[in-house]
Amino acid sequence: MANALYAKAKQAFLSKQIDLLNDTIKATLVDSADYTLDIANHDFIDDVPAGARVATVTLSGKSVTGGVFDAADATFSSVTGDQCEYIIIWQDTGTESTSRLIAIIDTATGLPITPNGADINIVWDNGANKIFAL
Repeated sequence: MANALYAKAKQAFLSKQIDLLNDTIKATLVDSADYTLDIANHDFIDDVPAGARVATVTLSGKSVTGGVFDAADATFSSVTGDQCEYIIIWQDTGTESTSRLIAIIDTATGLPITPNGADINIVWDNGANKIFAL
């Protein structure tokens, strides 16, 4: 698979249900052995089993320019758990059944990564697509 936007997120963007700048947007490290990706049908974070979610961070310094989403580099603190093959970007509403999945990243420098109790730093791409482009 390659990095992708969830189909339901595309629909949510078009109907103004996701505001990348003003909503709480999070990134979660995910173990693919515990999560079977369904890019067409999964819509909320409750579709990703809790046991597959290894660590989560809230994105800061967010920007949207020319259809491209970016944020400040992120640090997952003192991470332990299963090997992570995915980073999932999602909108946190405070309720898992309404917190929209936005994007999945599986092709990035450093993935997969095996947590060892240390911090995991995510340096978002500085190329044209940053975190993702519409």
